[in-house]
Amino acid sequence: MQTKIVVFMSNERQAEAARSMSPSGVDIQVFTKRGDPAAREALSQADVMVGTVPPFEMDDAFYESCPRLKLVQLLIAGYDKYDIDAARRAGVLIASNGGANANGVAEHAFMLMMALKRRLLRYHGDVVEGRWWSFGNMPPITDLNGATLGIVGFNTIGKRLARLARAFDMRVVYTDLVRLPPDEENNLGVSFRLLNETLRESDVVSLHVPLLHSTRKMIGAAEFALMKPGAILINTSRGPVVDEAALCQALSEGQIAGAGLDVLEEEPPNPDNPLFSMDNVVLTPHQAGHIIHYFEPALRNAFLNAERVQNGMAPDWIIPELRQGVTAENNRILLQRAAS
Repeated sequence: MQTKIVVFMSNERQAEAARSMSPSGVDIQVFTKRGDPAAREALSQADVMVGTVPPFEMDDAFYESCPRLKLVQLLIAGYDKYDIDAARRAGVLIASNGGANANGVAEHAFMLMMALKRRLLRYHGDVVEGRWWSFGNMPPITDLNGATLGIVGFNTIGKRLARLARAFDMRVVYTDLVRLPPDEENNLGVSFRLLNETLRESDVVSLHVPLLHSTRKMIGAAEFALMKPGAILINTSRGPVVDEAALCQALSEGQIAGAGLDVLEEEPPNPDNPLFSMDNVVLTPHQAGHIIHYFEPALRNAFLNAERVQNGMAPDWIIPELRQGVTAENNRILLQRAAS
């Protein structure tokens, strides 16, 4: 039976790229309108679904109506919008984008870091408003050379950020539930630390964790109290990973020196968000990973995984919550569903 792939893209240009990149010998349907009844019908016969945020509520009833579905392949890194327990009960795997936008996110995190350290927004405003500082009365700035970068969540993005930081002669420590082998740590020039150690040691803390029950508000008042008064926080992961009220208090009381945020607890944010009035904050609108061509490598990874499933193999980049036991047992499930 021919493998059927249903793809959800944001616009027709991306949709055309998906059609042109799809593997030979598969039946592919691409949709750009969320909630399209035709898309829902197509999914009932699909083996693989490819997309970003869920186009429908993907609960137990959804999976029951898609008996052939084996893989939900994401084009983004985040998967907090997906019902992981329902997917587990259905025996359907969820895979991330394989780090397709890792470079973009890492560069964005570094940009936020530099903007804060070099007081970019302050100086831009001064120049535009006619204030030209002399060297004797410029507000102090610090460079990154010799500073310690603490990376929380050492995934593909975290590793890419570590490489960028090493080019600036920064010291890099990381914390993750999975520690790298010593030779890989040596190759990347990083050292493992527990979370509390990372917070205490770092001049810059950059967050790169998925939004899970265990990571929601993982950085709160107690964590800010551990950080250096001159430290800055960078968040390009998900807004609710940080307790925003505690962040505002830490910034206003000088517990930390600044924050660079691509994500917020509420998106789009409320116009009276107190972060808007703080001059030690740099904000961007959840665009770190949206480089213009990121969807092409994401699609390439997606279709590679589709081919793996088509051949009865477990896909790559399975999200950690569904990764346990993905060996012979999951191959058996995939083959069993392929034959049904």
